[in-house]
Amino acid sequence: MFSPATRKLRRKSAQAKDQNRDDTPSTPPLPSSSSSPSVRPITGTPAPWSSRLSIPSRLPAVKKEEKGDDGVDQTRPVFVGEFPQVVRNAQANLLQTNISSERRVVKGGIDKGTSLAWMICGAELYIWSYASSSVSKNCVVLQVPSQLFSSLKESNWAVCMLAWDKPKARRELAMLEQQHTSLGIILCNQTTRAVAYWPDIYSKQGINNDPIIDLLPKSDESESERSSFNSIIAAPVPGSCNECIAIACQPNATLTLFQLSENNVHRKKFSDESCEYMRSLVWQPKRDSSDLSFLLLTNHEIQCWSVIFSPTLSVKKVWAHLILGNDGDLGIKKDLAGQKHVWLLDLQIDERGREIIILVATFCKDRNSSSNYFQYSLLTMQYNSRSLISSQQQTEKVLEKKAPLQVIIPKARFEDEETLFSMRLKIGGKPSGSVTILSEDGTATVANNWRGSMRLYQFDLPWDASKVLDASILATCEDEMESEGGAWVVLTENAGVWAIPEKAVVVGGVEPPERSLSRKGSTNEGQNDSKRVQLRKSRSEAWRNSSVNKAPVFAQRGGERGSDEELEALLFRAFHDFVLSGGIEADLGEKLREKGAFEKEGETNVLARVSRSIVDTLAKHWTTNRGADFAATAVVSSLLFDKKEKHEKFLQFLALTKCHDQLSSKQRNSMLNIMEHGEKLSSLIHLRELQSMLLSQQQESINGSGSLWKLIQLVGEKARRNNVILMDRDNVEVFYSKVSDLEEFFSCLSHYLHHIITDTDNANQSVFLQQIHHAFELSNACITLIQTAVYYKQEHLTWYPSLEGLTPWISQPVVRSGLWALSSFLIELSKEASTVGMEIKEEMLAQMQGLTDGLLEAYNACIVAKDERGEETKGLSQEYHSRTDQLVGCLYQFAKMVAQTKYQEAKEGGEDQELKESIMRDIYSSIMLTAMRHGAHQTLWDICYDLSDASLLRNLMHDCVGFSEFAFKQFIKRGEYSKLLRLGEEFGDELACFLKDRIDLLWLHNIFIKNFSSASETLHALALDDNSSSCYSVRERRWFLYLSKIAALAGKEDGFELKIGRIEADLRILKLQEEIVGKGEEKKRELIGPVDLIKICLNKRDRNLALKAFEVFAFTSASFRSSNKTLLEECWSNAVDQDDWPALYQSSISQGWTDDIIIRSLSQTVLYEACNRCYGCDAQVFEGGFEEVLSLSSVEKVVMGHSYFADAGKLMLTALALGKEDRKSVDDVMES
Repeated sequence: MFSPATRKLRRKSAQAKDQNRDDTPSTPPLPSSSSSPSVRPITGTPAPWSSRLSIPSRLPAVKKEEKGDDGVDQTRPVFVGEFPQVVRNAQANLLQTNISSERRVVKGGIDKGTSLAWMICGAELYIWSYASSSVSKNCVVLQVPSQLFSSLKESNWAVCMLAWDKPKARRELAMLEQQHTSLGIILCNQTTRAVAYWPDIYSKQGINNDPIIDLLPKSDESESERSSFNSIIAAPVPGSCNECIAIACQPNATLTLFQLSENNVHRKKFSDESCEYMRSLVWQPKRDSSDLSFLLLTNHEIQCWSVIFSPTLSVKKVWAHLILGNDGDLGIKKDLAGQKHVWLLDLQIDERGREIIILVATFCKDRNSSSNYFQYSLLTMQYNSRSLISSQQQTEKVLEKKAPLQVIIPKARFEDEETLFSMRLKIGGKPSGSVTILSEDGTATVANNWRGSMRLYQFDLPWDASKVLDASILATCEDEMESEGGAWVVLTENAGVWAIPEKAVVVGGVEPPERSLSRKGSTNEGQNDSKRVQLRKSRSEAWRNSSVNKAPVFAQRGGERGSDEELEALLFRAFHDFVLSGGIEADLGEKLREKGAFEKEGETNVLARVSRSIVDTLAKHWTTNRGADFAATAVVSSLLFDKKEKHEKFLQFLALTKCHDQLSSKQRNSMLNIMEHGEKLSSLIHLRELQSMLLSQQQESINGSGSLWKLIQLVGEKARRNNVILMDRDNVEVFYSKVSDLEEFFSCLSHYLHHIITDTDNANQSVFLQQIHHAFELSNACITLIQTAVYYKQEHLTWYPSLEGLTPWISQPVVRSGLWALSSFLIELSKEASTVGMEIKEEMLAQMQGLTDGLLEAYNACIVAKDERGEETKGLSQEYHSRTDQLVGCLYQFAKMVAQTKYQEAKEGGEDQELKESIMRDIYSSIMLTAMRHGAHQTLWDICYDLSDASLLRNLMHDCVGFSEFAFKQFIKRGEYSKLLRLGEEFGDELACFLKDRIDLLWLHNIFIKNFSSASETLHALALDDNSSSCYSVRERRWFLYLSKIAALAGKEDGFELKIGRIEADLRILKLQEEIVGKGEEKKRELIGPVDLIKICLNKRDRNLALKAFEVFAFTSASFRSSNKTLLEECWSNAVDQDDWPALYQSSISQGWTDDIIIRSLSQTVLYEACNRCYGCDAQVFEGGFEEVLSLSSVEKVVMGHSYFADAGKLMLTALALGKEDRKSVDDVMES
């Protein structure tokens, strides 16, 4: 199927080679190589014995549209890493020495999880990090035990790597730094089924001691050739130390389970009679820490097995899904026309555990030409959402087809079964959805479904690359569940590791030919097919040469893409002419406007793209393998200053072409991006200067030890991994070149800070001091970057557009996250810094101050921008205030400790309060500015309290928004009411507003500021406050009313007489409450409302209380009487009930009462007294009278409805009439 790259050919066969190349999906087409090994071809990899030069110098010229912004060809493989020198030496020894055939082994592979490559050369296993920007020096060499070799035939080898449990961030850091601290290795000879296990190759004990070896039991040695291992997988045992399991499958339908520990290896066998052949194994992504299951591909189905750890280690089949059957909806339907046999070759499952992809080979026969051929396809399965995966065996459909069978190659040459089963499938690389197929003959082919049709890209290098040993995915730093995978990387036998850019797969892919991919062709092809084959060849060649089909993978509509490229070319040409001559075309601005230069916003704007291209340009000949000292050389400065000068020229270009005005008015975000490119460039220049200073201050090389150097390496490595085009560049080169991606500096700081700082390697210093030193380096770098960006903005402020609603880059979440991580770490260090020297303490205080200012300013700018855009800011504001209190509070506490230490060192003899205060003021000054700027009121209060400075407190209350209210609360919290009230003279309105809910203090404030009328109202309200929290007695409430009356008299505002009348009425009601309720009830409820008082009077059969109810009504208000008219009528009925009116009537008849006696008798009734109290000439009623609510005639109607009216109605009406009369006339009648 996939043929290896050919060795050097004779000239007479070159033409035949070119003819056959049309059938081969090799990209890009390679010219014939020279016959001399010393003369290198113009493309391909360097010879193993030659020094590696910069990649662009080895590649031929390509069209500009095939290059990226940096001028790098994106359609060709990119060199990733050379073999370590020890591997090169071992390869040379294999060629030069006489080694037995069974030991002449060259096998290799790539482990995706650890980003490590391995190779077996002779009797040694080499393990190194393949993604290093320079040749790795940390190559681990393991001696392969002689017992593992087979003397009968060539062996197949497999290596499993186990990174023991670590935090995710630590694993990512090890991947980026190409450093691992704990790694287990399982080496398996798949032919002999012998296993060697190194529990930890990075520990001294693990390297010095021999591995644990497990050989095939003698009872199994007689098994047939079908007993060799097809596939092996391994995983750590949860909750154990350096213990793992491995599972291998054999063609004879047998599973072997290995249990490997530091002491021994145990193996168990499990058979499955339901299948004839076991092909491939793969782990399922874990759903939880205890779940460990794997998928097994057999000759006709997919099986899911679960690993059981307790009570004994075993495996159990959970479910099986038939792939080859009679139902095409479940998988592949058998016995179709022309289909003679179907092989399931390999399977893989994606990182999310959602899709299962199977490589399928079908042996078919063409009925027209009677030729036999293979058809290769991909089958994609997914879990059925209706099925429930459990520990019990499933009988329902677990999987379903996600898409119809995708044919990779419709017709390929006939292969034997051994070649078919050697093919391996890899998934997960870019472009998304692409797969790589590896064959035993050393080829790697990428299949990609592009716009509905399958494209093939064959990795093809010159003759010296030899075979492709393995392929994998270049690990990125994104979340595994969110990342779409990295670029494809391949490990070659002689030429190191190469990566395949995404664009190379898309642009360089060809349509799969319908005939054999073999260069030699098929023997079954007839004469009638030759024209058809030639036609297909010409079509394929036309597609490869078509510029339309070489459109970038992210291209949009053809016209739009062409317009953008034309506009960008026009800009570059005009800017280049401006740089050389200083002049521009008069109508250039109008041309740019007509071509749409001002239509797109943000980074997509063509002017912003040109600006980014200027600051992100890579150096032509900078690639180096030197160490940390390289960052201090003039090369870095020269490149950065050249970019700065060019960017300044670009700003002048924008101004002269009027583009600056257009962008500032129409595309403000684009103009801001252009200016931020200048900010970042200036920041990197100052960071380089800081880096040089740090290097010059250290006597010995800190390569790999300095925290800032580590972080720069991490950022550069992350950029290299996320952009495979940069893989042949040095990490430092990438970092200082990719200026626009400076935010990644803070992203790596946020994710890997703890591990960067805590990984110390200097045994001469304490760990704590090293951590402080590392933290200071990073803090200096962050402060330098932020402050330089701010200074640049201040110097170029006139160039900036209106920033309303725009968020600057230093306020982005990723930057804030990095600053917060470092600030938090410094806070933790400050809590343990009591024992360090004063110099370190002062430096730590300065670093904490700088980080706090930068972070809080970033929050503030982001909140302002969101608010200007009308977006919700509640959550961000809460986070801002929370972190403000935490950062500034910790900063103050540490400053307090520094001040105390400094005072203890400076004082002589006894206490010197003036010296202490002077030191504190000096240290607190900068903290107060930060606290005032960001509203850290608690810190401001603490500083004022420490200094006992009332004048400072008053000044801060004037200058700092919201601090006056905070101070008021603190005085109340401390119970310092006198100090609080003294502030009323200076902060009268603020204090009055604050005390509106504290009326117990508000009246004192009003008295203090001589606002007597307001004090009267406050005291009046306080006396009548019925809040359950009020615990004032009736007597105290009376005092408040008296004070309120005095204040009203003192104020003498308009209408104060009415106010005094209301106060006196309330005093009468309080007095009535004392008369109505007893002392016991008074304790239960201090203040009783008028309604409740009246009801108490009604409920008690008491003549005196019956009259008190009318008095309560009289001293309330007109509105109260109006709203309680029914209750008033009840009072009149109650007044009638207080006398025995039928008895009075009988006595008047039987005794023959005269009018005087009748008057005398009626004047003693409650009805008479009530009428006289309410309607008499001397009746005292507040706010009007009872007539306004209930007239006397209405009272008569109430009386008429009483049951006594039938017997004594005349007497009752007479009593009402007498009550309305003058009381004095009635008394005269009684006396006479």
